[in-house]
Amino acid sequence: MKPLFLIPARGGSKGVPGKNIRPLAGVPLICHSIRHALATAPSADDVVVSTDSEEIAEIAKKAGANVPFLRPAELATDTAGSIGVMLHAADTLNQAGHDYDCIVLLQATSPLRIPAEITRALQVFEEKRPDMVVSVRNSSANPYYNLFETNGEGFLEISKGPGNITRRQDAPPVWEIDGAIYVISLDALRSVTSLASLKRIIPLPSEAPGIDIDTEADFAAAEALLAHK
Repeated sequence: MKPLFLIPARGGSKGVPGKNIRPLAGVPLICHSIRHALATAPSADDVVVSTDSEEIAEIAKKAGANVPFLRPAELATDTAGSIGVMLHAADTLNQAGHDYDCIVLLQATSPLRIPAEITRALQVFEEKRPDMVVSVRNSSANPYYNLFETNGEGFLEISKGPGNITRRQDAPPVWEIDGAIYVISLDALRSVTSLASLKRIIPLPSEAPGIDIDTEADFAAAEALLAHK
């Protein structure tokens, strides 16, 4: 199995300007994910940052990642999909003689992931060979227990099941995708237009705090958690 460890990080960000290189616990945000990739990749050559920003590229290189190309502008907009970004990286590297059969996607906005969980996700992928392995955590919201919808008369009804579960521990477990780790088959990726079409399985639920940095409050929460690690 030949995995490409890919960290996408475009220059533009409306929620938190410059967030991918904003310092978190003393280092640029993207460097946390680069460290996680370097700790688990078979070779540092396989840790690649996809960015449209020269500034991000320089910071990524200094942190030990490869930046063998700059992402084209059409793949760096607010509406650009992740599939296009991943296939562009894989195809560009393939043309340079580097052939991969899966992508380990590590979002720069998930700095609290546990590297050992990346290794575990890769093991599950290699053993089961699904389209995708995705990291999850236990969800506090459960459609069998405390998630409701409004019916046609405006009254609340339980989202799923008969509505007779009165204790959380009796409800079927449900999982929240945390966005920290994706291991994706390139063959499967080339056959779909949406990640939702892929057959997905999970490793063990994550033990890391579930923070995907998108706001100032997320940044503050991540700082606090890292300060107590």
